Amino acid sequence: MNLLEVKNLNAWYGATQALFDVSFDLKQGGITTILGANGAGKTTTLRSMCQTVKTSGEVVFLGDRISGLATDKIVRMGMAHVPDGRGTFTDLTVEENLRLGAYSRKDKDAVSEDIEGVFEHFPRLKERLYQQAGTLSGGEQQMLAISRALMLRPKLLLLDEPSFGLAPLIVQEIFEIMRNINKTNGVSMLLVEQNASLALNLADHAYLLETGNVVLSGPAKDIRSDESVRRTYLGY
Repeated sequence: MNLLEVKNLNAWYGATQALFDVSFDLKQGGITTILGANGAGKTTTLRSMCQTVKTSGEVVFLGDRISGLATDKIVRMGMAHVPDGRGTFTDLTVEENLRLGAYSRKDKDAVSEDIEGVFEHFPRLKERLYQQAGTLSGGEQQMLAISRALMLRPKLLLLDEPSFGLAPLIVQEIFEIMRNINKTNGVSMLLVEQNASLALNLADHAYLLETGNVVLSGPAKDIRSDESVRRTYLGY
């Protein structure tokens, strides 16, 4: 069953078109990655899912057409976005950031329980609970950004460049935790990632964007073995 279906998606920044009839889908419980060079339209694709840029085409989430809906309504349906640059509230504590992630939920009594659940994935955050987010390391801020999105109890997690600016060991740790979240929490993921090798190791399915167009798609293992992808994006 498809959790997300995107058909003929176009997107603009002012008069400049960034996506051209992009189509893809994401199966429930799966991890899909969108690969491409800088400027290919990867971040724009995620922003289009949340309707934070001007779009045309059709986006169907959980069987409902969400094209043209307000962003807050899409969030309440269960789509959480972890933007590039992490987007943590640096002046707030770790706990305050986590509680903000649950602001749209009505089951307030379960929020504290879910915070404890987040700590099972990211125990380091429990040690930093009352620390100002802006004083965390880059890796800890990325962990907090993902955790804050999980507080929504999302059906779909949109992740934009989670490895950006982080040391390789931290990146490996975060990607392993993301795999665990997918398996244990059943959270589907749409991942934009410059590190193609990492993304293809994590994902089930992959799409390759070039200048706003899908030029290649298929199971991640097949994309990894494609000669042009290996040469251009994997470096061997």
